[in-house]
Amino acid sequence: MVNMGNRPDWDVYFMLQAEIAKLRSNCLTRQVGCVIVRENRQIATGYNGTPSGIKNCFEGGCLRCLDRARGEIESGADLERCLCMHAEANAMLQCAVFGNTGSTRGSTLYSTYAPCLECSKMAVSVGIAKVVSLASYPEDGSVLLANANVSVTRIDRFELERWLSTVGMDTAAMTNKS
Repeated sequence: MVNMGNRPDWDVYFMLQAEIAKLRSNCLTRQVGCVIVRENRQIATGYNGTPSGIKNCFEGGCLRCLDRARGEIESGADLERCLCMHAEANAMLQCAVFGNTGSTRGSTLYSTYAPCLECSKMAVSVGIAKVVSLASYPEDGSVLLANANVSVTRIDRFELERWLSTVGMDTAAMTNKS
């Protein structure tokens, strides 16, 4: 019999969903997953990679990412050449594509990395009220989010790994992809 008092809180539960979403990422250098939640119901999922209909990153779809994977450019360099969409942007766009854009107002965005400045601007614009992340990101939008009164929370990776192990997921493989 399962102990019903021993279950993840909502933030951990939805971050587990973001960890699963990042498994679909086709980025060569960093896998990121995101879910958007309203009233404890998941309304969108996103992961980073090339736009729909464009050759996957790992198939040569983004020349900048290929150069980065080969060590020819440093992390953060030549970002204007990158064709990849961020997980958070994909999740927010998914709301627009499927006609539930109004549902983002007051929602929570869960991402395996803190959103960058561009994704933070989008989150503020669509009314995201809370951002929960697992790891920091260089050049994140934390100052903008704070100025917009968006609540920002970081989950302890240890807490997440505890739950991943209960479902038999290889936490080393999951955390090494972050």
